[in-house]
Amino acid sequence: MKKRIIVVASLVLILCLVLAAAQRLLMPKYQDDVIEGSMIEEYYDEELNHEVVFIGDCEVYENFSTMKLWEEYGITSYIRGSSQQLAWQSYYLLEDTLKHETPKVVVFNVLSLKYNEPQKEAYNRMSIDGMKWSMSKVNNIKASMTEDEHFLDYVFPILRYHSRWSELEKQDFEHFFTKDKVTHNGYYMRVDVRPQGPFPDPMPLDDYTLGSNAMSYLDKMTALCEEKGIELVLIKAPTEFPYWYPEWDEQIVKYAEDHGLTYINMIPLQDEIGLDMSVDTYDAGLHLNLSGAEKLSLYFGKFLVDNYQLTDYRKNETYAKVYGEKLDYYYKMIEEQKAELEG
Repeated sequence: MKKRIIVVASLVLILCLVLAAAQRLLMPKYQDDVIEGSMIEEYYDEELNHEVVFIGDCEVYENFSTMKLWEEYGITSYIRGSSQQLAWQSYYLLEDTLKHETPKVVVFNVLSLKYNEPQKEAYNRMSIDGMKWSMSKVNNIKASMTEDEHFLDYVFPILRYHSRWSELEKQDFEHFFTKDKVTHNGYYMRVDVRPQGPFPDPMPLDDYTLGSNAMSYLDKMTALCEEKGIELVLIKAPTEFPYWYPEWDEQIVKYAEDHGLTYINMIPLQDEIGLDMSVDTYDAGLHLNLSGAEKLSLYFGKFLVDNYQLTDYRKNETYAKVYGEKLDYYYKMIEEQKAELEG
């Protein structure tokens, strides 16, 4: 009887290992194409804490250079960003982050408040799959699922990706055990240039009221930061499309006033920041390239050091060593991207 139990247990263990290996192989690796899917999990490799944490969508992870904030001001920062990150996803990522550290300042980009309901599974996956398991991830899944999604597909991704056998590529095998780093403390770098062109005229809306569901998660962020003694800064990135309606802006201005928060709409500040959208964007004005992100970071970094008691960690040997290595990688990627463009 004892021998039979050992045999059965061994078979179950082998089956579990095979399924785990199959799941690992079939899950998208987000290394060579849609690298945004690798961003969330990279945070857990960080060795040191950060005094400034950004949360939000592409308007943070493509528009702010964490390395320029370090190089110019000694600010330690991280961007917990992901594609089309919705307000509730930002809240649960903030909640998750505070399990690991307590920054002095949290910066939230308000564009996502335009969405009041779950949008699309592909974006959900890029915001959620990389999170470590905790109640924050569980609640994030529940809040984010579309009607066609199932909770168990997040618990056991093989149920969702089992049909990828025919789509497996070289990167799925190369990155079975490890992944390459794709960001710089959450910043997604692009050095190419594509000047901003004309945008379509904004469509009038039937109702300009920001949704109660999205705004309730802004309430949660505000309360959580207050509880932890963290300064919450609301921003609207300086890019002009997707369109940010004045009626939305008025609601955020009032919200900030009512809750004693700082809100900066950077769209009318493009000249003050020093942005030139003929050279500072790589995709016709939707996001900033390296040049634009560094300009914006210089501007916003000065605001941070002027208004909050941040530490200049360039004088700290431990931080200087780690960030020295990060800067080496940063400048190496700049040269590699420029070489690729020239090639």
